[in-house]
Amino acid sequence: VCVCVCAEESCGRRKGRAMAEFANMEAVEGLRMSWNIWPGTKGEAAKCVVPLAAVFTPLRSLPNMPVLPYSPLRCKSCRSVLNPYCRVDFSAKIWVCPFCFQRNHFPEHYMAISENNLPAELFPHCTTVEYYLPGEQASPPVFLFVLDTCIIEEELGYVKMALTQAVGLLPEHALVGLITFGTQVHVHELGFSDIPKSYVFKGSKEVTKDQILDQLGLIPPGKPKPVGVIAGVSDGLSAKSISRFLLAAADCEFILTALLDELQRDPWPVQTDQRATRCTSTALSVAAGLLGTCVPGTGARILAFLGGPCTEGSGIIVSKDLSEPIRSHKDLEKNATPHFQKAVKFYENLSKQLVNQGHVLDLFACALDQVGVAEIKVAVEKTGGLVVLAESFGHSVFKDSFKQIFEAGDYTLGLSFNGILEMSCSKDVKIQGIIGPCASLEKLLAERCVFFRHCYRSGKYNSLEDVWSRQEYFTSHFLRGGYKRNF
Repeated sequence: VCVCVCAEESCGRRKGRAMAEFANMEAVEGLRMSWNIWPGTKGEAAKCVVPLAAVFTPLRSLPNMPVLPYSPLRCKSCRSVLNPYCRVDFSAKIWVCPFCFQRNHFPEHYMAISENNLPAELFPHCTTVEYYLPGEQASPPVFLFVLDTCIIEEELGYVKMALTQAVGLLPEHALVGLITFGTQVHVHELGFSDIPKSYVFKGSKEVTKDQILDQLGLIPPGKPKPVGVIAGVSDGLSAKSISRFLLAAADCEFILTALLDELQRDPWPVQTDQRATRCTSTALSVAAGLLGTCVPGTGARILAFLGGPCTEGSGIIVSKDLSEPIRSHKDLEKNATPHFQKAVKFYENLSKQLVNQGHVLDLFACALDQVGVAEIKVAVEKTGGLVVLAESFGHSVFKDSFKQIFEAGDYTLGLSFNGILEMSCSKDVKIQGIIGPCASLEKLLAERCVFFRHCYRSGKYNSLEDVWSRQEYFTSHFLRGGYKRNF
């Protein structure tokens, strides 16, 4: 009995040491595998109840993270980065990629490399490094507030107070914009400080990119319109035109505060037997078009504040007639929802546009009635946004959650923007699926490298841990139909 007990204790100690080693690796790499041993055969892989997977924490704060002040050296075939697992021929100044076995020549500034003079990428402990690219400046974060004005005065006052506080917490260089909607959509020109000025879009009509360019006057007369999905400064838009609607927080704080103080409820009358005319889908479409026109490929968030269901436009949830009840869970199960499929299709297209632009949709829904989260959630999930549900904008759930988005600290939910994950695999390894807030960019490189756009929910614009969410699959060959964010 003593021998058995001793053997069990010895086995337990070995297991404890092994788990400690893996925990130490996770602390250094920010990576955890579902299995600690790679299956050697197809039969062993089939017996794995839990699939072989890697849980990766982007932008995790590592205390001893090496930071290299130059650009990474990439394989010319699969674009993998020089790492400690590469074979190096010091005499010929060649390194062999461990993924595709491509032989690559070192550039001139690596010519002094030798067994005793290694670059940081080849040190055994530098399996995870960060690159700091000198001379490159990140674009400022962009926050576009989309506010529902079909709510009562008390609720509107709570929202205006929250937005005023949020602008004070933003970095001075962050760009801020404001869109309000009810029966119509109003895009407010914050760069015009003389009097409140806004551009109006009809809530029942779909808005195209050309209409946004024309109606907002973003393209100066005589200049050709940009061709393609996105525009920006590189396609002829001037910084002055963009600053009319997206202004730095330090410059627009006074203007935005005064505008919010004068903001009133939607003036259009509502009959007693009808719901308010609320064009949520049109407002979100205009917001996505404005960001895609002005700041494509830049980290930006649309923060939508909703107080009821959409009753106008392409994403209608329920009709304005109060005699028609809003769809229930049983209606969704029975497929007895006249507006559901059309609304979901609209928000799926909106999510594709936002992912292509690198932008995020956040939803703050505060109402006693439903607001249509079941339809809108596809756009929130694919872009990596967040959803806050509460009974009122004056509730502590909304106030505390909204404040934690912008505050800095260890116990707050900060933000990071527009990240791209690039995963390179060996020849016999293929990506089966992904869990988390990602969306496929539908790109294949050398048949072994996969790209995902990842809009992180993490630290104060550049740090903290990612938040994993639901799971959906796509094939590694076509990268179609796979959703999700930003494993």
